[in-house]
Amino acid sequence: MQFYKHRVMKMRIRREKELIPLEKSKKVIRVSPRIKEKRNYPAIILLGLLATACLVYCVSIGLMMTGSKFFLVWGILAFFFGGWAALLANPRIYKKIPGWSRITVTLLVVVGVLSITALGTVIYTTAEDTAEPGAEYVIILGAQWRTDGPSTVLRYRLDTALDYLKSNPDTKVIVSGCQGFNEPISEAEGMAGYLMEAGISEERIFTEDQATNTYENLSYSSVFCEPDTDRVLVVTNDFHICRAVALGRAMGYEQLDGLAAPSHVSMLPQNLLRECLALVKEYLKGNL
Repeated sequence: MQFYKHRVMKMRIRREKELIPLEKSKKVIRVSPRIKEKRNYPAIILLGLLATACLVYCVSIGLMMTGSKFFLVWGILAFFFGGWAALLANPRIYKKIPGWSRITVTLLVVVGVLSITALGTVIYTTAEDTAEPGAEYVIILGAQWRTDGPSTVLRYRLDTALDYLKSNPDTKVIVSGCQGFNEPISEAEGMAGYLMEAGISEERIFTEDQATNTYENLSYSSVFCEPDTDRVLVVTNDFHICRAVALGRAMGYEQLDGLAAPSHVSMLPQNLLRECLALVKEYLKGNL
């Protein structure tokens, strides 16, 4: 009997050694508490509205057929703001983006907005420029010439110059602008014809038909006058006056002033953004 008990105890001990302890045999599943993902709804809504506004504006300007591809910038901005809103709406994806890159993009946007605000203020300080009578020369900067005549922007410039030329019969006029790929004639030729039809004699008109940008407009027009002694007016739209006058004075026009023509209010964002970028470009090229 004692032998039997001893044997049973021995078997039990051996079996206990072979068995997996209860605490190890149980599969422990730890369920972390469900954390509700927070979304920045004000930022998502704001960015969504910005994306929509940029897209609508891009399409609107494109349909106006201004002759410039710059309206596509608004499409790029729409894609950028829309993508940013989509990322914010998906916190798991957004958090995978490195923190330094998120901060960098945010800072670039803030700096860009502040820079455009500052440059825009400078640009529109000259938007109402008027001119004193008695200038020796008026330079009209070219813009798109269509098959049916001057574009709205160019017509504003021409009509503003006409008012001055009729009030100052001794003032001569230089029309400057080449023929673009989408123009039937050169801008200078079209402007000269427009002025002559309005009563300005051909003897008062000088034609410069090689310039492709504002810098060249003023540079090539200088052969018709004496930039260091003549009083010269540059006629262009209100948003463009600041850059045109700054470029002219930098290249040696000693008595250069601006005569601002109006522009369409719907084009204000387009013109403002384009001029800000153009000013930065001219500065980087060393023209200012």
